[in-house]
Amino acid sequence: MELIMVFKALSNETRINILIWLKEPRLHFPAEELQDYDANLGVCVSDITKKAGLSPSTTSDYLSLLQKCGLIEATRVGQWTYYKRNEGAIETLNNLIQKAF
Repeated sequence: MELIMVFKALSNETRINILIWLKEPRLHFPAEELQDYDANLGVCVSDITKKAGLSPSTTSDYLSLLQKCGLIEATRVGQWTYYKRNEGAIETLNNLIQKAF
């Protein structure tokens, strides 16, 4: 895990919010958007884009950065991409922070 990249990803409020939203999607996204929700897949990029209130390209950039540093995982199904948290990586980060600080 490259900590500089992780901290860069976490230096943006919206990217932090995305991680929070993906932790418990049913609390943060309207039920009608999660009708077909599958915890193994995650949340559709279009739902994240709508919730964030950002353009699709900005949302894509944010998700790409979170994915590159390992905090989220993407799954492509047809034309749609779904995102979920990488809980193992988040736990590793938590442990590293606790030990370092």
